[in-house]
Amino acid sequence: MQTTSSQIPFAIRTNRLNLWYGDFQALFDVDLEIKHGIITSLIGPSGCGKSTLLRSVNRINERLGYVRIEGTIEVMEKNVYDPGVELVQVRKQIGMVFQRPNPLPISIRDNVLFGHKLHSGRRSSKSDQDAIVEDALRQVLLWDNVKDKLGARATDLSLEEQQKLCIARLLPVKPAVLLMDEPCSALDPKGTEAVEELIWELRGQYTILIVTHNMAQARRASEECIFMLLGKVVEHGKTEQMFVTPAQKETADYIEGRYG
Repeated sequence: MQTTSSQIPFAIRTNRLNLWYGDFQALFDVDLEIKHGIITSLIGPSGCGKSTLLRSVNRINERLGYVRIEGTIEVMEKNVYDPGVELVQVRKQIGMVFQRPNPLPISIRDNVLFGHKLHSGRRSSKSDQDAIVEDALRQVLLWDNVKDKLGARATDLSLEEQQKLCIARLLPVKPAVLLMDEPCSALDPKGTEAVEELIWELRGQYTILIVTHNMAQARRASEECIFMLLGKVVEHGKTEQMFVTPAQKETADYIEGRYG
């Protein structure tokens, strides 16, 4: 799982991906090629398989004993479900941001360093740690707000700041892919705008796959879009093209609010 070359055209590729929760099939023959270094949104009605697909990419679903998966998911040209792939390497390569911010109940500084300490396998000096913290917080546009209170509890931050911190916590381990499951659903409009701005700033440095129910957000904050329905991929293309001239009737019906 060490491949990081920006020359790889597709950061995520799925081939005939099928997934069952017990006897219920949630994903059907999902074939996708998600380009390296861009923002791709996943849209579709509730229960269509968006979050299931997202959580399959970093193998969160397999924690549920009744989940069965067939097919392959390649991240940076490595199948994350190969028997020889270690889960810790998958989680290092693929960061996950959830609907509600989940900062650890420790200081802002220790939140940022948590993953670094877990994955680096070596001690780093205080000056190195200071640089890591500042760089990560600058990347998420949070440094100026918190630089004078790095010892404060992360849970005392606003929801917007907590979500930015959760993204910052992923960056020191240098993931190739960031998965975001409705990262703005708990935020007010101002916080949503701030996190969308951050996501747009991070494009190019990371491949970002974001689940959203907000059609305006998908259109504003992604370069390509995937529409799913009943566990299947209906359409995948450039976001603006999909919203203006969708290729499939089901896509047009959903975007125009006729269902979902």
